[in-house]
Amino acid sequence: MAGDAQDIPRLELEAVIGFNGHVFSGLRVHPDREHIIYPLGCTVILKSLKDGKQEFLHGHTNNVSCVTVSKSGRYIASGQVTFMGFKADLIIWDYEKRAIHARFQLHKAKVEGLAFSPRDKSVSDLTYGQPCLAEAICGSPASAHSAGHCLTIEYSNHSDDIFISAGNGTVRVWELDLPNRKIRPTECQTGQLKRIVKCIEIPGDDSVFYCGTTSGDIMKVNLKTCLLSSCGPIKQKFSKGVNTMRVLKSGDVLVGSGDGMFTLCSGSNFKTIKKVQLEGGVTSIAVRGEGHQFFAGTEAAQIYRFGCTDFKEELISTSHNSAVKDVAFPFGSSELFATCSKDDIRVWHAETCKELLRISVPNMTCNALDFMTDGRSIISAWNDGKIRVFGPETGRALLVIHSAHSMGVTAIAGTRSCTRIVSGGGEGQVRVWELLQGYYRLVETMKEHKATVTCIKIKSNDKECVTASSDGACIIWDLVRFVRNQMVLANTLFRSVCYHPEEYQIITSGTDRKIGYWEVYDGSAIRELEGSLSGAINGMHISQDGQHFVTGGDEKLVKVWDYSEGVVTHVGLGHSGSVTSVKICYNNRSIVSISADGAVLRWRYPHPSSS
Repeated sequence: MAGDAQDIPRLELEAVIGFNGHVFSGLRVHPDREHIIYPLGCTVILKSLKDGKQEFLHGHTNNVSCVTVSKSGRYIASGQVTFMGFKADLIIWDYEKRAIHARFQLHKAKVEGLAFSPRDKSVSDLTYGQPCLAEAICGSPASAHSAGHCLTIEYSNHSDDIFISAGNGTVRVWELDLPNRKIRPTECQTGQLKRIVKCIEIPGDDSVFYCGTTSGDIMKVNLKTCLLSSCGPIKQKFSKGVNTMRVLKSGDVLVGSGDGMFTLCSGSNFKTIKKVQLEGGVTSIAVRGEGHQFFAGTEAAQIYRFGCTDFKEELISTSHNSAVKDVAFPFGSSELFATCSKDDIRVWHAETCKELLRISVPNMTCNALDFMTDGRSIISAWNDGKIRVFGPETGRALLVIHSAHSMGVTAIAGTRSCTRIVSGGGEGQVRVWELLQGYYRLVETMKEHKATVTCIKIKSNDKECVTASSDGACIIWDLVRFVRNQMVLANTLFRSVCYHPEEYQIITSGTDRKIGYWEVYDGSAIRELEGSLSGAINGMHISQDGQHFVTGGDEKLVKVWDYSEGVVTHVGLGHSGSVTSVKICYNNRSIVSISADGAVLRWRYPHPSSS
């Protein structure tokens, strides 16, 4: 029943909210000056700077660890992480065709860095300590950095035979002798300076090169003599290390440091000319064209744009930088949706994927959220045991219910009347709260669950609700008498439950990879589907007409099912982390799925005619 993903029609991926800011120099500007290129999970994203349209390069089997673009723009190269002992893929992409040009498997564990030769003749890449160009061209691996593993690599601007690698304590210039299939390294003499080098930048004339270090200084090395010529800044080093650099035509250097400072400094003495504080450590700098514009990517999953003259930052892309826990649409609306994670709740415009509002609660994690049906408030469940109610337009806190649950609030839902909230906690209790003008009242506590309450759904008449729990039970509660109507049991940790729109059946999912159909009236099992080939099913949502439902889970796939036939109609491949929740928007045009790697994906809903 789970179906072979190869044989089933694919969901069309429309948009992605996400950027992996932990990949050093992962953000690139294509030489056509019209696209930026960056990684998210196992996908490489091409985004138009004109209209924001996204295209996706799918081919990696695990997280992309490095990205580079050839000088001509004909090719993109990307490397990935793999499991220790296995070989990691390096993919060369044809930019025009948006397709794989070549695939290599020369490394174990992780491709650490990549660089194209100036005339696109070869790509140099490195794994834990070894530039693998040696193995690819010369037939045997080069022992690159005996002192420690290599972290960065860069080709010279004019010679296809010279590249530089650097890492823990060593900097080497490599010369290729292709006729004799040899590769010759020269150790750079840095005297007493022992540094861990994170990035290399070579100015256009190839006379010198710069090495950014974890110590927060920059070494300037003569490329011809391989001797250290200077090191700076002497007084005020770059805090938390130099992560990335770019040399401008003027000779000045753009520096991104681990403390989030984006600095323009002199190429001769490294003195600061201008600087701007960004959110999160700066990990990428990309220059557009002749340097009239540049982009910075940070660990907080943000992308900024700068003009050369005013040096003012413009935030052009935001995304979650940790696991996204829940997603919700306002009742009856498809224009907006909200997501939550560690530190914040964010409201997004569905069509443009632009962030409209960020509600920050530092150092706390929002486990679940929902819009009240009147659209006037967002109710949210937090790991500090509080229920927080916010205004969806202003983000202002309207109400806080302190000590709502002793082991964190893990699930939440609001009644259609907008007068009550039903919450679930880590300790297994289900609580009903009455909302009054500016304050609240605990109406009832229901204590039958023995473990975390993972999901709550309320019937449309507000007189009944169903709760799913990690204790292997789903309980249907009477919300008038506050007693249990029915209980369904399975050998699983339930993760999700949904009422069918006609409300005579519920469907459940959990860690046993099964999708269960149950009768609401007596709790009897109707049918069971094999929902996943591997891992838990974490999220589920039924379409308005009840003809289809969508699931997502640890196998990283989004599946659309026919409700009555119990078969998969479409499958979506794009997530590289576990899918934590899925929702079909009210107008039946798109599906939004979220995942543990911080990504939010929007898919075209394949059955619009059934709306």
